[in-house]
Amino acid sequence: MADWLGEAYPWVKAFHLMAVIAWMAGMLYLPRLFVYHSEAETGSDKAETFKVMERRLLRGIMNPSMILVWVLGIMIYTSGGWWSAGWMHAKWLLVILLTAWHHLLAVHFKQFREDRNTRPARYYRLINEVPAVFMVGIVILVIVKPF
Repeated sequence: MADWLGEAYPWVKAFHLMAVIAWMAGMLYLPRLFVYHSEAETGSDKAETFKVMERRLLRGIMNPSMILVWVLGIMIYTSGGWWSAGWMHAKWLLVILLTAWHHLLAVHFKQFREDRNTRPARYYRLINEVPAVFMVGIVILVIVKPF
C-alpha cells in the first residue's frame, strides 16, 4: 500500500495520528475555554488569563497540529493508492469541514481577544460537541471503509 514512502510509511502514519489527537484535543478544549471566558467579566484578570490560554492553545497546539494533519495526510493519501476509494473522498470532505470549523473557532478567538464576544456560554457549550461528530465520522470511514 505504501508506495513512495516505503519504510517511512508507518512513521508518517504514526505522526499523522499523533497530530490528529493533538488537533482534536484542541478542537474540543477551545470551545470549553470560550464557555468560561464568556462568563468572565470583560477586562478582569480571569478574562485576560483565558485570552492567554486560548492564544497558546490555538497558535501553539491547534494550528501546528492541523498543518501536520494535512501535510502528513496528503503524504499518506498520495502514497496509498486510494484515488478512487469512496470512503477516502468522504473522509476528505469531513476533514475539509473540520478545517472550516477550526477557522470558525479562530474567528471566535479573535472576537474574545478584541473583547467583542456577544454570544452566551450556552452557544459555546453546544458547539463544543461539533468536532466530536466529525471525529466519529472520520474514524468510522478510516477503520470500517464502508464504501
